Amino acid sequence: MFRDAFHLAYMDAKHLLSRRETLLWTFVMPIIFFYFFGTVTGNSSGPARDNLAVSAPPDAGFLADQLLARLNQRGYHVIRAPEPKEFLRYRRRLSIPAGFTDSVLAGKPMKIRFDRTGEDMSADYDRVRLYRAVYTTLADLIVVSGENAKASKEAFEKLAAEPRMLTLSVKPAGKRLDPPTGFEQSVPGTMVMFTLLVLFTSGAVSLTMERNQGILRRLASSPMSRGAVVLGKWGARMSLGVVQIAFAMIAGSVLFHVRWGPNLPVVVLVLLVYGSLAAALGMLLGNFGRTEGQVIGLGVITSNVFAGLGGCWWPIESTPLWTQKLALAFPTGWTMDALHKLMNFGAPPASVLPHLCVTAMAALGAGYVLSRSFRYQ
Repeated sequence: MFRDAFHLAYMDAKHLLSRRETLLWTFVMPIIFFYFFGTVTGNSSGPARDNLAVSAPPDAGFLADQLLARLNQRGYHVIRAPEPKEFLRYRRRLSIPAGFTDSVLAGKPMKIRFDRTGEDMSADYDRVRLYRAVYTTLADLIVVSGENAKASKEAFEKLAAEPRMLTLSVKPAGKRLDPPTGFEQSVPGTMVMFTLLVLFTSGAVSLTMERNQGILRRLASSPMSRGAVVLGKWGARMSLGVVQIAFAMIAGSVLFHVRWGPNLPVVVLVLLVYGSLAAALGMLLGNFGRTEGQVIGLGVITSNVFAGLGGCWWPIESTPLWTQKLALAFPTGWTMDALHKLMNFGAPPASVLPHLCVTAMAALGAGYVLSRSFRYQ
């Protein structure tokens, strides 16, 4: 039985991986989605530094340099003196007037212009950071100008080198609580989604095609048992899922610098158990589907609904509590919750045992139903 199942799994997996649509959705589209979703939600390697284009004439003086240094401390990546056409392409633009330092030192009010494309939630954060940079620069100017002293670049450098009377000590207060963003979210989420999508479409429709073309009827007339056929078909789809998961993890590590956490073997185990369930569910869809169009349509809709509600598109921790509970009704939700615990929140491997048990039991249940209801025609 196992020899027949292995041979069938090998031949079937070879056939699945030779199809152009399978190659496209296994190796090409995930990379595009990794980059798109990861870029939209931020950089996974740490807090994103927002680009800030600065237009400052040569005579803006040392106060302009101090202001830009403060902006850099506030999390901006300051880009100085870009070309006029290039300057207008940036989302955040700061214009410092000519003679800025001389005018401020002479007591003349000066206006700094900040232009921003779009008015989303981060607009208020931009205003806060700009106000802090301006007021901090002004406060430093008041200090270095006290007692008839003359403000200069050297005076600012001396002030910066002096020990502070009041300092802030920042230490970790516990495990990470903020949800992952950027590639930390997009790579695992897209991997989970596309594993389900490919096994619900290519994995399921190939079974329907074989039934409609009479291939399964010929298998039924062979010495292979029903158990060997089901196990072989499942093994082929499981192999496809393993290839997808391995490729996504390698691409995520090499191209997008995703860190899979200190419990990598457990992460792999979670994904393999999830892949086994996705392969079984994909076979159930192909087993009960009547036409290729019906199976593809149901596969695409179902996998996208599971992905959206299960937290593959955005971190489910940032949504209301009722949606977090709803996510656990889907296998994608169990898997993403386990991955977030292991990769992002520093949870021990024992914390994902319920996820593994539920997913494995669901896979065994789907396999049992499949073995009892597998149709050759």
